[in-house]
Amino acid sequence: MTTAGILVPTELIWRRLRRRRSTRLPRYFHKGLTQALGIRVRLHGVPLRGRPVLFVSNHLGWADIPVLGGVVDAAFVAKSEVEGFALVGWLANLARTVYVDRRRQSSGDQRNAIVERLAAGDSVILFPEGTNGDGVGVLPFKSALFAAAGPETTVQPVTIAYTRLNGMPVTREQLPDIAWVGDAELWPHAVSFTALGRVRAELIFHAPVHLADFADRKELARHCRTVIAAGYERLMRG
Repeated sequence: MTTAGILVPTELIWRRLRRRRSTRLPRYFHKGLTQALGIRVRLHGVPLRGRPVLFVSNHLGWADIPVLGGVVDAAFVAKSEVEGFALVGWLANLARTVYVDRRRQSSGDQRNAIVERLAAGDSVILFPEGTNGDGVGVLPFKSALFAAAGPETTVQPVTIAYTRLNGMPVTREQLPDIAWVGDAELWPHAVSFTALGRVRAELIFHAPVHLADFADRKELARHCRTVIAAGYERLMRG
């Protein structure tokens, strides 16, 4: 099935479902979308529920949105330009994304937007690499993106990895077919992704932490990257 063949019907269905205003509907929708795309998700650890959580994850591409969105009830944080990307913007809007303008000199508006969402009782998913990686490893985290984490904010690091393709371990040569890097054309990549076959995505939900456990947000960012990167290495090694 082509990407358009999947997205057009689901777009029409979503327009009906969103009128019901259930916060769980995006999760059910994304879970169905991952299955339609041939992605099967395996969990390690337990995602926190029942309280606002700042989920912090590495980022590999547009498929991360339905994979994560199908597991946790949370809004994404993305740069404002993402809303204009055809497929990615569409998926991001379904996930009630918090858009921030990272070109501005002050990060105050970014922090406030996330703080307000957490204060309203919503969980938020943050990609602190600031971009998507190539799948070889985890990029450095931008500590400024942790500014929204208050001393008592619950932060749960999450590792995402695409580990198997049609039952076989993903090789380094196959990573560009799965991870979407920014200079690649989006739609050709999305179409080729759907033609790959069965993809296994694995998520590790690590032990939650709080800013109060660390000296400052830079130390918190380093901790999150360390555990996420170690988890990524374990998953890719099988």
